[in-house]
Amino acid sequence: MRRVLLGLLLVAAAMTGLVAAGNLGLGPLVITREDQQKVILFLSRAQRVTSPGASLRWPLLETEQTYDRRWLYLNTKADTIPTGDGEQLTVDNYAIWRIQDAIAFRRTFPEGLAAAETAIDRAVRDDVREVLGRHTLGQVLDAQRAAIMGEITKRTRAKLLSFGIEIADVRINRTELPPGTEESVYARMKTERERLGRKSRAEGEERARRIRAEADRDGRVIVANALRDAEIARGIGDAEAARIYGEAYAIDPGFYEFQRSLEAYRKSIDENTTLVLSPDAEFFRFFESATPDAR
Repeated sequence: MRRVLLGLLLVAAAMTGLVAAGNLGLGPLVITREDQQKVILFLSRAQRVTSPGASLRWPLLETEQTYDRRWLYLNTKADTIPTGDGEQLTVDNYAIWRIQDAIAFRRTFPEGLAAAETAIDRAVRDDVREVLGRHTLGQVLDAQRAAIMGEITKRTRAKLLSFGIEIADVRINRTELPPGTEESVYARMKTERERLGRKSRAEGEERARRIRAEADRDGRVIVANALRDAEIARGIGDAEAARIYGEAYAIDPGFYEFQRSLEAYRKSIDENTTLVLSPDAEFFRFFESATPDAR
């Protein structure tokens, strides 16, 4: 029993020693943490990349080089960049990146992380300068800022991918006007806004005139159509009245003649009317008898 326990203790001690040696970069065991990736080198030549956990290597013949697996943050220094409309803009930005291919990264940057950060900074600066140079100050500050950042990120990612570097995002921290240029820039911006205001007012007045002209034209058309319809309705009414009068006259011509005479009396004679006519005048023939046919 003691021999078994002693054997187990020896095995545990050996395993502990191997793990400790692995953590120190010695022995056949390689320990890789979750936030690490290790390149195994055979006589200084990169052979493979370890995964998190434990792996084996040939002692003395194979060595290891450790790189970070996490996303890293790189902040660049401020730089003055001309925009597409000739304005000078002070810009500083940052990049989120990581080592995507450790073997390609080591081949490109044998000096290590500092050389890689220098290359990333240079690539980001070049892309920021090139993209911002194609846009106006207003677009950079507001209108197309998100699209501009997306284009810069895409360009930088494609440029550095072959170096074993993956770019997640490039963002502008700060955009400022260089000292001494604020007043001139603000004056130009004010002039531009005033020009746009005059243009908008002129376009609005032109549109108002066009709307009023169209409304006047439509009003005249509506009135003309209403007058036309009224004349048509009046003509139809007059025709219908004439037809009714004609039918009534045909039924009793004498009564119709009597009614027309009464209407003539009512329209022609009132309390202030004086008529000088012959007693046998045709106008008074219905006064001679209550019967319309009596003469």
